[in-house]
Amino acid sequence: MDTVKLVGGEHAVLLVHGLQGGPTEMLPLAKRLNQAGYSVYVPHFAGYGYHDGDTTHSVTPWQDWHKLVLDEVAILKQTHTTVSLGGLCIGAVLALSVAADSGSDVAALSLLSTTLYYDGWSIPWYRFVLPIGYYTPFRYFYSYSGRPPFGIKNEQLRKWVIREMNHKESSIAAVSNLCLPAIHEAELLIKAVKARLPAIETPTLVIHATEDDVCSPRSAEYVMQHIGSKQRECVMLGNSYHMITVDNDREQVASETIRFFNSTQAEKVSSLP
Repeated sequence: MDTVKLVGGEHAVLLVHGLQGGPTEMLPLAKRLNQAGYSVYVPHFAGYGYHDGDTTHSVTPWQDWHKLVLDEVAILKQTHTTVSLGGLCIGAVLALSVAADSGSDVAALSLLSTTLYYDGWSIPWYRFVLPIGYYTPFRYFYSYSGRPPFGIKNEQLRKWVIREMNHKESSIAAVSNLCLPAIHEAELLIKAVKARLPAIETPTLVIHATEDDVCSPRSAEYVMQHIGSKQRECVMLGNSYHMITVDNDREQVASETIRFFNSTQAEKVSSLP
């Protein structure tokens, strides 16, 4: 799916989907934000996102991902009063990376299933040996195969995703394979962001599922403990796995994000002379 643009008011929200995912996984949140009056943009980022026919060679360095999102923020700032950022999984890590460089250009952050550690209960036991392949030809042959529950607790949606996976290479919630170069670049991005968290002062909302199958609440706790923002909140969800934008708690994800973004806008207005 190509870039999603939902025109609304003077305040913009840029949503960043997950690694080798696509804008579709952010659609429920995008539509709710737009209904609340925001102009919402969910780009597909080449070298980071997924398109049918992509190969491992299409993955670009994480610095390129960072620049693509940074450029989108700059473009939106030209036509909107404020720009807020939301991201899912590695998209949340990218949002943090961009906030570290953007300063006040980013009004607020909504970090969804932030992945700083791949330590969820569905991660395979051999995950720790993957770095061996980062610098060998093995990186072009191995890919992590998606498997149930695909980050989804909702059984009906999960069954639909499984049917989709049997016929396609991707679905609303996941790609069937995550290539090793992408995982490697994500790890490098995570390392860089951890070092810069104390410098990020952007108002930040962290939303995470207690049963996240990809990354445990440890990642959310790390952000809350190390980010430099004085205005930070954490919301834990009790009825979803990793893909919280489409799972059982998707309405709460949208409501909490809208509430937080609205509150930051109100504070900005009240602080004006």
